[in-house]
Amino acid sequence: MTAKTRLTPGRNEKFFCSWSGGKDSCLALHRASQAGAKPSYLLTIICEDGVRSRSHGLRKDVLEAQASAMGIPLLTRCATWEEYESVFIDALHEIRKENVKSGVFGDIDFPPHLEWEKKVCENADMTAYLPLWECARQGLLEEFLALGYKAMIVTVEEKKLDKRFLGKVIDRGIIDEFRKIGIDPCGENGEYHTFVFDGPAFSKPLSIETGEITEHCGYGMIDVLVHRKR
Repeated sequence: MTAKTRLTPGRNEKFFCSWSGGKDSCLALHRASQAGAKPSYLLTIICEDGVRSRSHGLRKDVLEAQASAMGIPLLTRCATWEEYESVFIDALHEIRKENVKSGVFGDIDFPPHLEWEKKVCENADMTAYLPLWECARQGLLEEFLALGYKAMIVTVEEKKLDKRFLGKVIDRGIIDEFRKIGIDPCGENGEYHTFVFDGPAFSKPLSIETGEITEHCGYGMIDVLVHRKR
């Protein structure tokens, strides 16, 4: 993808967003929507037990709460890592039947991800768009915050970031700490993952609380629970 490539679907084009529940997919969705494209689905792959997302380890009901607050249908499919690609493509074929021809992804500049996203979309006769592609990391975080979005850190790679950051909401002070530590401010190298719970795409903030902290394969994770009004 080059600087001349259109980064968002065109006005009134229907698209799905590959949804992690974190800040990058959220900002990509926001940019595509602001360009006039129409979000039709959020697509998330869930672990084979059906409980948590593959990418960020978020509970399915947390993802459902995000989707409900944004007024966008959530489509989930269960898969192992080995099945991920084939299950993702099957979901795209299902979405394509509803005349959705575009997919929006939140990657910034990791070429293998770009190539994978182009491949799976082409398999379903769709086009992949990356609204954040090759944008400055610091600028993306500043934009995210300036728009009024709020995101909590839910996963950290312990070799790169201390577990004390778990449960913290990203703000300019956190960004300054990232700069001093020397990590990618967007966590594009896997240093951390986030969960978005408020912002202009949400009809209302999600009511959340954090649960226990666990460790797995060098990563620290904090559980997120969402309260729904009855």
